[in-house]
Amino acid sequence: MDEPRSIPYWRLLTGVNRTQNWRRLKLAVSRSRLHAFLMGLFVIGYALLAFGMFHKGLQFTSSFPGLGPVLIERMMFLLFAFLFLLLLLSNVIINFTNLFRNRETHFLLTLPVPHQVVYRWKIFESGILASWAFLFLIAPLVIAYGTTHDAPWHFYLVTPVFVALFVVLPGVLGSWAALGLARWLDRLAFQVAAMLVVVLVIVAISSWLQPETVTDEMLETRVLDVVDRLLARTRFSLFPYLPSYWVSSGITQWVEGAVMGTFFFGLVLLSHTLFFGYLAMTKSGGLFFTSLSAVNSRGGGVGWKFWKRSAGAGQALGQAAFQPKLLDRLAKFFWWGRADSRALIIKDIRTFLRDTTQWGQSLVLLGLLVAYIMNLRYFSHRLTSDFWIDLTSYLNLGACALNLATLTTRFVFPQISLEGKRVWIVGMAPLGMRRVLLTKFLFSTAVSMTVTMILVGTSCAMLSVTLDRIVYFTVTVGVMSFTLNALAVGLGAVYPNFREENPSKIVSGFGGTLCLVLSFLYIVGMVALMAVTSRWAFGGSSTLAFWTGWMFFLCISFLLGWLPLRAGIRRMTNLEV
Repeated sequence: MDEPRSIPYWRLLTGVNRTQNWRRLKLAVSRSRLHAFLMGLFVIGYALLAFGMFHKGLQFTSSFPGLGPVLIERMMFLLFAFLFLLLLLSNVIINFTNLFRNRETHFLLTLPVPHQVVYRWKIFESGILASWAFLFLIAPLVIAYGTTHDAPWHFYLVTPVFVALFVVLPGVLGSWAALGLARWLDRLAFQVAAMLVVVLVIVAISSWLQPETVTDEMLETRVLDVVDRLLARTRFSLFPYLPSYWVSSGITQWVEGAVMGTFFFGLVLLSHTLFFGYLAMTKSGGLFFTSLSAVNSRGGGVGWKFWKRSAGAGQALGQAAFQPKLLDRLAKFFWWGRADSRALIIKDIRTFLRDTTQWGQSLVLLGLLVAYIMNLRYFSHRLTSDFWIDLTSYLNLGACALNLATLTTRFVFPQISLEGKRVWIVGMAPLGMRRVLLTKFLFSTAVSMTVTMILVGTSCAMLSVTLDRIVYFTVTVGVMSFTLNALAVGLGAVYPNFREENPSKIVSGFGGTLCLVLSFLYIVGMVALMAVTSRWAFGGSSTLAFWTGWMFFLCISFLLGWLPLRAGIRRMTNLEV
C-alpha cells in the first residue's frame, strides 16, 4: 500500500489511543481519588526530594577548586552513557513484548492496515513506555545541574530538545534488536547461550571496572593526574561516536556559553535521529512482518522430534503428553507439601520460564545486583573510618531491600491477576483460592528470602564487618522479605486485574502503585530506624534502645505484611468464580 494512504491510519491510531488513555485517566481518578492523590504526592515528593539531594551533592562537589568541575562533567557523561545502555535494553524488552506478544498487534494485522504503520505505531508506543520513567528519574538531576552552574533560562528549553532527540536512537535500535531476537529467542540452545554470554559480560565488566588503588607515590604527584588515573575506567563515556557523548557535550557546552559547539553536536544528533528514524518509519515494516510470521509459524522443533523417538509406534499422544517431566520429578523431593500445592508451584514455574520477558527482566535485575556485590570488595578496601563503614553497611542493606521490593512488586504482585480468565479453574479445584494464595506467598517468600539473605550476607562479608553484624543484617533482610512478599501477594489479591495479561500493565494499576509506595516507605523508615537504634553504628546506642527499636521493627514488619495478606485471603475466599 502506498505511503500517502498510510497517513490516515497513523492519525486514526494516534487519535484513538489518545482518547482511550484520556478516558482511562478520568475513569481511574473518578473511581479512586486515593490512587490519584498517592500518585501525585509520590511524583511531587520524589521530584522535590531528588532535586534537593542532587543540588546539595553537586554544590558539595563543585566546592573543590579545580577538581569539582572535572568530576561533575565526567558524571554527566557517565549519566547519559549508562542511560543510553539502559534505554537500549529496556526498548529491546518492551519492543519484543509489544511487537510479538501483544493482542492488539495481531488484531491490527487482520485489518486493512499496512504492516509499516503497525510497526511504526508499536515502536512509538514502546519508546514512550521505555523512556518516560528514565526521563522522570534524571529530570531533577539535570535541573540541579543547571541551577548549580547558574545556567540561563534557555538552558531549560534546549535540554529537553536534546533529550527528546536522544531517546529516539535507543528506541529504533532496540526495535531492530527485538526483530532479530524474535527469530531465535524461543529456542532452548539460544536461551542457554544468551545466559552464558550475559554471565560472562557481567564478570568481564565487573573486573574491568575495578578502580585503581591510590598509592603514596601517586599522592605526591599533581591532583588532576591522580584523578585522571582514578577515572580511567570511565573513559568509555568520552567515546565520540556514542550518542550519549553528543548529548552530554551539547548540554555542558551550552552551560559554558559555547553556543557553536552546542549547535554542532545538536546537528550531529539531529542528523542521526532523522536518518535512523526514517529507516524505521519507512523501511522496516516488511522485516517486522517476516519476523512475526516466523515466530507464529514456529513448530515444536527438538521437543517434537524427541517425542517421536520416545513415544513409540503404538503409544497414544495423550499417554506421552502426561509423562512426568523434570520439574515433576524434582517436586517429589518436597514430600512435606501436598500434591496439589506442588502442582500449582510447578505450573507457576513453567509459566514463568515460558515467558521470556519475565525471566529476562529478573535475570537482568539479579545480574545488576550480583555485579554490584562483586565490586564491593574493591570499595571496602578504601574504608578506614568507622563512620563510613557503618554508613556503607546500612546503605548496602537499603540497596538490597529496594532491589527486593522491585522484584516483589514486579513479579509477585501480578501472580493472582495472571491467572486471568482461567481463574475459575483454580477456584473450582479442591485446592481452593485460599490455599492458592498461601501457596504463592510461601513459595515466593522462600525463594526471595533465600536469595536475598545470601546476597546480603555475602555483601556484608565483603565489607569486612563483624560476624554478629553479618547475622544482624541477614536476619533483618529476612524479615523484610516476609513483609514485602506478604504485602505484594495481599495487595495483588485485593486489587486483581483478570482482564490484563501483561504484568507491566497490571503493576501500573492502583494496587501496584500502592504496593510500590508502601514498600519504599517501609524500607526507608525501617533502615533509618535500624541505623538510629543500632548498637554498633554511629557511636552506638544503649541496649534498651537497641531492643526497643528491634521490637518496633518486628511489629511494624508483621503488621504491614499480615494485614494486607489477611485482606487478600478474605478477598480470595469470597471471590465469585
